[in-house]
Amino acid sequence: MANSRVIMEKVKHFASFPQTPVSLKYMVDFGRNRNQATLLSGTQFMHQELPIRLAHRVVELENLPHGLSEMPSVDRVKRWYIQSFAELTEFPTPTEFGVPAAALDHRKGEAPVRMTDSPVRFYRPSNVSDSYAEVQEYNERFVKLIEAIKRRHDPVVTTMAQGVMEVKEHWRMTHSPLYKDPHTAHHLPLPSAIQSFLDRFYMSRIGIRMLIGQHVALARPESSTPPDYVGIICTRTSVRKVAQEAVDNARYICADHYGLWGGPEVRLIFPGDDDVEFAYVPSHLHHMLFELLKNSLRAVVERFGDDKDEWPEIRMVVAAGKEDLTIKISDEGGGIPRRGMPLIWTYMYTTAERPAIEDDFNKSDFKAPLAGFGYGLPLSRLYARYFGGDLRLISMEGYGTDAYLHLSRLSDSEEPLP
Repeated sequence: MANSRVIMEKVKHFASFPQTPVSLKYMVDFGRNRNQATLLSGTQFMHQELPIRLAHRVVELENLPHGLSEMPSVDRVKRWYIQSFAELTEFPTPTEFGVPAAALDHRKGEAPVRMTDSPVRFYRPSNVSDSYAEVQEYNERFVKLIEAIKRRHDPVVTTMAQGVMEVKEHWRMTHSPLYKDPHTAHHLPLPSAIQSFLDRFYMSRIGIRMLIGQHVALARPESSTPPDYVGIICTRTSVRKVAQEAVDNARYICADHYGLWGGPEVRLIFPGDDDVEFAYVPSHLHHMLFELLKNSLRAVVERFGDDKDEWPEIRMVVAAGKEDLTIKISDEGGGIPRRGMPLIWTYMYTTAERPAIEDDFNKSDFKAPLAGFGYGLPLSRLYARYFGGDLRLISMEGYGTDAYLHLSRLSDSEEPLP
């Protein structure tokens, strides 16, 4: 691996290139033509695009406000990104690897794409390169590399959360005005500059992991792919099935936490339909519904007590329009004061008891310890917005909260890359 100064110069060079967003529809269309030739074009796109996205984040991680860049956990995250960037840029091109020129002759006379050119999108090749063993070997080597990178970055969300806690502790020790309001002695939310950075950083992470997950899934044998799946995208995602799984998981977590037998019921309502299907990533949908349900269940149990035999039910209404799919989750958990509504989208804001992060925890976006760290709602909104949706909450203090999850059925929105 080259020395750090040379790598950082290369990072800054790559960060000068714009990122190339893709849409869910494009990913599906591209992945339907599944062969080594298609995979090779995806490999070439990923080999160019991932270093650019990583470089943008490294540059930002070096220049964070309010001392956040100096925190040990943030520096650890930056080193992971630099290592992954270096591995990707040191990975050979198809020509350097020994892929025959004829195997690359699928762009109908276009010149080879170089890093000095404008970014390239996925393109659909012919089957010309399927007969070359070097193509399959090259694709397999690249898949192993990005799988290792994805594993390396598994702890990023909670490591960054640890970094935010470190800077808050630094503010406390130095009596910084960023820590407490001097007039009320109340803890202050994170500064807007850090909030905005975390939104950009986590949205970028969602995109990077989506591209890697999709490419790795396309590389698996077609016989191992479930019906109606193109990579990790299900073209007929059943909202009822995913919602029921999220309900079961959230109720189990709630019952286990409070020592209940069952807990509040959740009623699924599909006006005019028995189910709704659309193209989406089921794990993303499950994550968002699970977080919203978990919040509603906790609010209801804590409002009415954990010694009841029955609680007011939570209602999930699914409405499918021509362009949008909207899921409303309504509870009677007492609601949130209007003054506190802006805070629900801020990181590290939570009304739950905050657990400690265990050193040996296998950290990921979809599991605790994000519960209790105030990351559930902000991250869920980013997942919704990633494919052109949104998440909104309307609350009636003294009664309950309605969460509206809007998702696009058109699948044509490009990634909102920071």
